[in-house]
Amino acid sequence: MGVVHAIKPQVSRAIRELFQIEIPGDQLTINITKPEFEGDYTVVLFGLVKQLRQSPEQLGQTMGSWLVENSDGLFTAFNVIKGFLNLTISDNYWLQQLEAGYQNPEPGRRKSTGEKVIVEYSSPNTNKPLHLGHLRNNFLGWSVAEILQYTGAEVRKAAILNDRGIHICKSMISWKLFGNGSTPASTGTKGDHFVGDYYVRFGAELKKEMEPLIAAGMTKEDAEKEAPLTKAAQKMLLDWEKGDPEVRELWATMNGWVYEGFNETYRRIGSDFDKNYYESETYLLGKELVDEGLEKGVFFRKPDGSVWIDLTSDGLDEKLVLRKDGTSVYITQDLGLADRKYEEFPYNQSIYVIADEQNYHMKVLKLILQKLGKPYANGIYHLSYGMVELPSGRMKTREGTVVDADDLLDELVKVAREKNRRTG
Repeated sequence: MGVVHAIKPQVSRAIRELFQIEIPGDQLTINITKPEFEGDYTVVLFGLVKQLRQSPEQLGQTMGSWLVENSDGLFTAFNVIKGFLNLTISDNYWLQQLEAGYQNPEPGRRKSTGEKVIVEYSSPNTNKPLHLGHLRNNFLGWSVAEILQYTGAEVRKAAILNDRGIHICKSMISWKLFGNGSTPASTGTKGDHFVGDYYVRFGAELKKEMEPLIAAGMTKEDAEKEAPLTKAAQKMLLDWEKGDPEVRELWATMNGWVYEGFNETYRRIGSDFDKNYYESETYLLGKELVDEGLEKGVFFRKPDGSVWIDLTSDGLDEKLVLRKDGTSVYITQDLGLADRKYEEFPYNQSIYVIADEQNYHMKVLKLILQKLGKPYANGIYHLSYGMVELPSGRMKTREGTVVDADDLLDELVKVAREKNRRTG
């Protein structure tokens, strides 16, 4: 809005000099010029026609000429289109603004308000590279964090890395079966892309294994369960949970490749984090909160031993918080992680930048924490946004139907370079 504030006094002065009528700047309508027209900012003339007793075309031509000649170099050109005066701002003005910005790089920054905010964003799986959806999430999360920090909050940027589970084991078993000892370095492939290729390879090989099973009469769902690759991945997950040294070493190695790739992309887009949380370290969290909830009567145990919460009176439904075998579900670890975050950084607000497919999950998370009486529960905030979809539907890494983040960045750089070459 700084440019508009510079334009309004000039337009008011033009009206005063040309027509001897005083019209304050706050009564003028000035917008950014539409991209299909030449110019930077547009003065809407219709509201001035009656007072100045000229047609929009005459008024625009008269005012435009005066402004270009008498604005101390602010405007270099103008054009009039159907009652709209489009003005072109001089390069010199923009250079002066840049210079002023360097002299005062943080105009308007507020002093500390004492408020603590944690913003969680990005949160990728470590079996595939970042894609278009991750870029959108990062730009949104990072921007919100920077704005809050600029306005006086103490902000911690956090990511939860989904580094365990069956999807990770699929990449691992695929590399073990088909990788022949290759590495990102030996193939000249960025680490996250390297691991992602083996996740896609798993899907392709699994499909081959399922075909004869389906031909023999199995349903697609049963064929996937019975396929040797699926069973191998499930066994690897069990071995991981038991702490098998060989599996854990492969897991650490392949995740390390992915982290190197992620960090390269993060540096490229300017995204950063103060704290990384790893699902492998948080998936057991929350069980103490379940015990606490049982004591308080917030949760109840069913005959099979599983633990639930009844949220029907809140317009939701019953929600599982602990399986009958005593293992956690996602909501369990999210409860524990919210508690862990607060222990490490006693926040006033915890912002989760997550797509709207998790709206229900986030409602449940906040509601459970409120029923448990946690002091930070009311500060839970879901910054929800719509999913990114292709014309063919949702992006699916396993099927290779994604818009890769690095490919998109390469294309943007290529387009920018070409435009600069043409205009330079």
